[in-house]
Amino acid sequence: MATLTVPAPIAGFLGEPTPADWLDAASARLPELLVDHANCELKAASSALALIYRYPERDDLAWRMSRLAREELRHYEQVRALLGRRGIAWRKLSASRYARRLHEATRRAEPGRLVDTLVAGALIEARSCERFAVLAPRLPDDLARFYRGLLAAEARHFEQYLAFAGEAAGGDTVALGERIDELRAVENRAIRETDRDFRFHSGPPAAD
Repeated sequence: MATLTVPAPIAGFLGEPTPADWLDAASARLPELLVDHANCELKAASSALALIYRYPERDDLAWRMSRLAREELRHYEQVRALLGRRGIAWRKLSASRYARRLHEATRRAEPGRLVDTLVAGALIEARSCERFAVLAPRLPDDLARFYRGLLAAEARHFEQYLAFAGEAAGGDTVALGERIDELRAVENRAIRETDRDFRFHSGPPAAD
């Protein structure tokens, strides 16, 4: 199967590509990959709902995040179905440090908190899109089709988070760009450095 092209806006926004060592591990550890992928879809829905609860007065954001949460839950259902067809038992996995690092880097005072939360959301969705694209050619046909089918949704979610971040920044593109650079650096370190536990958004697994 030919390698899929990562959409140019996604690749440019992320800066660093997923390390080859992580891709090798993902191809060899499909049960862990799929179980954590299901967890990631639930977390994505939860993050969208959290924005609605925290900022209910932002009508456009609330409506968009409501639709996004429903879509993420649908993806969760689809991954759970894949697990069932493959006879992979659901199990609880510890969270990776990836999202935690981004959360710890977000500002606590508004409007910076909202801007950073939305930028972090854009980074997470962009990285998911990139990993679906580079993983698909390495996967069995049914998983490859599924991951290719998720590309458009993840790219759309990335664009939505980034657009709302621009609105929350009050149109200050310079300040927003600086903040994107800072949070991108955090994200890039998280996917570059080795991790004890292999996860969908982890860095390469550390040697035993």
